[in-house]
Amino acid sequence: MLIPVVLSGGSGTRLWPLSREAYPKQFLNLISCNSLLGETFNRLKALGQKAGPIVVSNEEHRFIVAATLQQCFANSQPGTSKPAGEILLEPVGRNTAPAIALAALQALSKETEAVLLVLPSDHVVQNVAAFAKAVEAGFRAAMEGQMVTFGILPDAPQTGYGYIKVADAFGEWANGQEQPELVAQDDWARVEEFVEKPDLETARAYVESGHYLWNSGMFMFRADRYLEELEKFRPDILEVCRSAYAHKTQDLDFIRVDKEIFSECPSDSIDYAVMEKTDAAVVVPLDAGWSDVGSWSALWEIQEQDAQGNVCKGDVITEDVSGCYLHADSRLVAVLGVRDCVVVETDDVVLVADKDRVQDVKKLVARVKEQDRPEHRFHKKVHRPWGTYEGIAMCERFQVKRIMVKPGGRLSLQKHHHRAEHWVVVKGTAKVTRGAEEILLTEDQSTYIPLGVIHRLENPGVIPLELIEVQTGAYLGEDDIVRYEDTYGRS
Repeated sequence: MLIPVVLSGGSGTRLWPLSREAYPKQFLNLISCNSLLGETFNRLKALGQKAGPIVVSNEEHRFIVAATLQQCFANSQPGTSKPAGEILLEPVGRNTAPAIALAALQALSKETEAVLLVLPSDHVVQNVAAFAKAVEAGFRAAMEGQMVTFGILPDAPQTGYGYIKVADAFGEWANGQEQPELVAQDDWARVEEFVEKPDLETARAYVESGHYLWNSGMFMFRADRYLEELEKFRPDILEVCRSAYAHKTQDLDFIRVDKEIFSECPSDSIDYAVMEKTDAAVVVPLDAGWSDVGSWSALWEIQEQDAQGNVCKGDVITEDVSGCYLHADSRLVAVLGVRDCVVVETDDVVLVADKDRVQDVKKLVARVKEQDRPEHRFHKKVHRPWGTYEGIAMCERFQVKRIMVKPGGRLSLQKHHHRAEHWVVVKGTAKVTRGAEEILLTEDQSTYIPLGVIHRLENPGVIPLELIEVQTGAYLGEDDIVRYEDTYGRS
């Protein structure tokens, strides 16, 4: 039985400022009206996958993952709102080898012959039919006990990818053929070597040789075989994962492994822990318009470009501009007389970069962190399980927010020690708990929550509730919250 595993724990710093720690690139609509995570789920449905995948997520993103899973797979369970899939929460990040081990243990608890298709949550695959064909080949290899990776046919000497060296027979078709015919007996070949990201000269030699594929970071194997190989090469990782999984708990729609135990797990990737050591590694070729969307230049390459080679998103005006990626999120961006640049505007950050230097955006993010600024972590619009809030204005002793509460959403029952709040409803209906009373507010009505009063905001309606909140007080930080009760299990 095929059980997909989607890894959704990345932070995507190379696509900053659109991608932030609290809302990384897998949740962004970068290539379509769906997020990259949603596109990943849709590819699984295109494979005929009716049951939802096992998603490995971190604590902070769990509600966004759950909402996306529900949106994509709700129809597979008629009559219920429960997501058709399982979400495993990593209490701390420990890289891909432990994450996949947890998923394998969960899969084996349901199906003793589970075959895992392990996919990152933030990749692009444009040709789903070619992807499906590769998965079929990978499934056959996995059923024979092989440890499968998917190798991308390189079309250029890229330095941002790791490479896979394949056997001579397999390499005969790879050199210069657009649609290869495999010389190997099966649709896969033995891996000779995994190679680190090379410099440009080395990458050029790899591509010209015809014996190297890009390492896609996608894998396929029987769950029991993965645990066997992990026990052989990294028994320390498997021991901790088994113990943390044995002490798992169910929290709403989430499966939590033991935090104290899992925190002791060594951090390692599946590549280093297993694939580079096993003698069962095979590679299936994939030519399906793949991209890991690992930089702004990679996103520029896969997007439709105008006659001047520009990709323009949002409200953009250009004059004598070519080869650029231009993104306007909240205002007009006007660009004049530049070549091969990236300009990305959000409501709190503007990034301007040479397109050849975008791999170094993470250095800027590190600088932002060093200055203890919030822009590496949060957008001005912050997502919560009940909806969103967005800062509009802030000064000493006051700030103004725009709050949106989804239908049926409810904030925690809470109080604040240092601030009072004024709420004005601009759309929808609000149910407000204020001390011992409950009141309903509709458009243009308002209420006042004094400092120290226990309160809650809910949306009992069927349309989004939108309101303006004015906070006043000596301290306005988000940590000034004392929760008494929370629908979403937050502390």
